[in-house]
Amino acid sequence: MSGAQVTPAVVPIPSGGGLSALWATKLPFVPCLIPLGLSPVAAGFPSPAADYEDRRLDVSEYLIRNPVSTFFFRVSGDSMVDAEIFDGDMLVVDRSVTPQHGHIVVAFLRGERLVKRLEKRGERVVLCSANQAYPDFEVRSGDELAVWGVVVGKFKRFL
Repeated sequence: MSGAQVTPAVVPIPSGGGLSALWATKLPFVPCLIPLGLSPVAAGFPSPAADYEDRRLDVSEYLIRNPVSTFFFRVSGDSMVDAEIFDGDMLVVDRSVTPQHGHIVVAFLRGERLVKRLEKRGERVVLCSANQAYPDFEVRSGDELAVWGVVVGKFKRFL
């Protein structure tokens, strides 16, 4: 186990500026190191392998590559279940990633914010559902598509 100690810095919060001053305050990054198991967890037959930890994982560092451009969005609905994105999941969306064919993106189309797989089919752009019960959305002439960010991860609480 790592013996590194992290002491959070104390940052004075400006008075009199309201929320805008608070948002402008640069807060120190404080890692949250959680014990990491040495071997993967068997989802099939159980493994007799040792399952103790000897190092730590910072979940924020694992999920977030660029903190200033990363946002979380809670998923509502089941149109992406075949992409392992389920109702209630929390998406990690990075606006600094350039969207490419095949990426799962958060996009605005026809007044709706959607999570879909971005596909380029020749000259056409389609936002695809990952559930056959839902239609794909082909971007038509005159549509305004804004790809807001690329989904780079997800997480969920069970309790």
